[in-house]
Amino acid sequence: MAKAPTVQSLDRTFDILEVLGSSQEGRTLAMITDDLKLPKSTVHRLLSVLISREYVRKNDETGRYQLGPGFISLSANYLNNLELKTESAPHLAELSASTGNTVFLGIRRGTKMVYIDSKEQINSLRKYEIIGQRKSLYSTGLGKALLLGLEEDEIRELLADEVFVPYGPNTHPNLDALLADIRVSKERGWTVDDQEAEKAINCVAAPIYDYRGQIIAAVSASWLLAQRPELTPALMAPSVVRCALNISYSMGYFRAKP
Repeated sequence: MAKAPTVQSLDRTFDILEVLGSSQEGRTLAMITDDLKLPKSTVHRLLSVLISREYVRKNDETGRYQLGPGFISLSANYLNNLELKTESAPHLAELSASTGNTVFLGIRRGTKMVYIDSKEQINSLRKYEIIGQRKSLYSTGLGKALLLGLEEDEIRELLADEVFVPYGPNTHPNLDALLADIRVSKERGWTVDDQEAEKAINCVAAPIYDYRGQIIAAVSASWLLAQRPELTPALMAPSVVRCALNISYSMGYFRAKP
């Protein structure tokens, strides 16, 4: 069965990248065409797209194509996420064990927060446990913690087209309400999800910093109100903030430790 045009183009694109990735000196258009037994026009078209996205670069003097700087950014993000999960794992486990709550690690991808790791407690929030699941920034403690490093005008621009869906009884109805919450959260250094993502669930989150002092992730602890009626965000916050700082230090963040 013949492949659909889009799939065929993707196959050929990856073939080109693999050819270039296996060559230290780079390959000319004629070499790539010969290697892959593809029409020159097809190879040239795909190379043009890859060059525009900086995944391939061309040496105008030699006419040779090589992998471009776009892969540096991709690989750096991939390695950072691997390192983040490795460095954070013992701290997440300690926070979960010491508080008895389910703990989450999340990063920002565009206008969404993405779960990348978690530590569960028995009979807790297992329905939340979907690594890779995306949630709105405005309705989650993790999402709001990831916004703490941005200025208000940056948040307005980022969420300009956001529709504020009421996921829980206390979800912020609009951007102004969210920004008011962010101002308070910046002053204290942590965020609260008070039944904003879902009814009957509370959460406290804090940002994680890298060696540049930039927020790269966030950690949270969540609990069911019916199971932990005595627990308040103010009681939970010190443990979550301490966990976030310890992970930050592991990621190269420097600040005078308490």
